[in-house]
Amino acid sequence: MRNPADRERTPDRAEKGYLFLAGIFLGALVLTNLIAGRFFFLFGNALSVSLLAYPVTFLATDLVSEIYGKKRASQLVKTGFLVSIFVTAVVWLALHTEPATTDDGSPIGIPDPYFQTVFGLTPAIVFGSMIAYLTAQFVDVYMFHFWFRLTKGKHLWLRNNASTVVSQLVDTTLVVTISLVIWPKMVPDGVIQPISFETWKELVITSYLFKAAVALIDTPLFYLGTYWYRNWVSQDPSRH
Repeated sequence: MRNPADRERTPDRAEKGYLFLAGIFLGALVLTNLIAGRFFFLFGNALSVSLLAYPVTFLATDLVSEIYGKKRASQLVKTGFLVSIFVTAVVWLALHTEPATTDDGSPIGIPDPYFQTVFGLTPAIVFGSMIAYLTAQFVDVYMFHFWFRLTKGKHLWLRNNASTVVSQLVDTTLVVTISLVIWPKMVPDGVIQPISFETWKELVITSYLFKAAVALIDTPLFYLGTYWYRNWVSQDPSRH
């Protein structure tokens, strides 16, 4: 007679687990794009508040890689890219609609200048972020499984951290370089000026160190999530 707990470990349950992680991933990704315009100081350095949400996407892809395999992780990355395009398109349309007003000209809802300030899209940032996201997430998935094969499935902490710190470096370097160096030189619109090498270096180093620190701090969460999922969802060991 089968154990009742075993009967619960069905493909349906596995899909629920995947959808939960996908939801966390996509939610953090959308948040990253929406809150990127606000900054805070950390040890004297100005950092975007998007750094509070974006590292969660790498934790989610690592969990999907570990539990569901490379194919599902890559699928999630592609879905995230399409969702980003969709969100950007909707925000762009919203920014270009005619704001409604009352008979006396008072705005209905949020005044247009405030809405434009909060949700205004800077092409350089959008383009740089999307290229950096797609490249870094695929690097993360590839490196995770590279270390999995190299260690023969051992040293969970190594593949989690080694994949994330490399992919975060790729992400940080690309987004700063494309958004603040390459794009302003190719499309001089006056909105963003090309930054100097010293400024570029400072932005890359400070942002990357913060992301790398978060990656190391979330290691216990990765272990906890992996342990819980392995006991909650049965997956074939040959998934990698």
